[in-house]
Amino acid sequence: MKRTVTMLSAVAAAVALAACGDREADDRTAGQQLDSVIAQADRQTDRMEQQAERGAERARDAAGDAADATSRGVDRAGDAISDAAITASVNAELARDSQLSALGIDVDTDNGRVTLTGRAPDEASRERATQLASSVRGVVSVDNNLQVESGAQSRTTQ
Repeated sequence: MKRTVTMLSAVAAAVALAACGDREADDRTAGQQLDSVIAQADRQTDRMEQQAERGAERARDAAGDAADATSRGVDRAGDAISDAAITASVNAELARDSQLSALGIDVDTDNGRVTLTGRAPDEASRERATQLASSVRGVVSVDNNLQVESGAQSRTTQ
């Protein structure tokens, strides 16, 4: 499409030159004039395409740099949530639950992996403890080792 517009512009310019009656223009044939104008238009089009390619490359580089910076920021933010903060948040969530708050549930966190140990009054409360711990920001997985008071075996949930 660009080349078509360029060619039409070149032809129009050649016709205009021929119509002017310029002496130098009279010395050359219309075909030579047209060839010259077309060659000049092609060179200009090539320069513009090269500039556009360089601009697109700079834009891609800038977008890549921005993505890298964003990724580094996200990593730093994730690192800021320490295991101690996760443990405190899980304990706070468990304390808000009326059936779980009175129980001695031990919460340990290692690299975002939470382990719950202790006793739960029933299976529903045990599962609720897993859900509450899982809802805390930064928790990667929950190992629920809570024993149901009726003596049922523990189960690990991830």
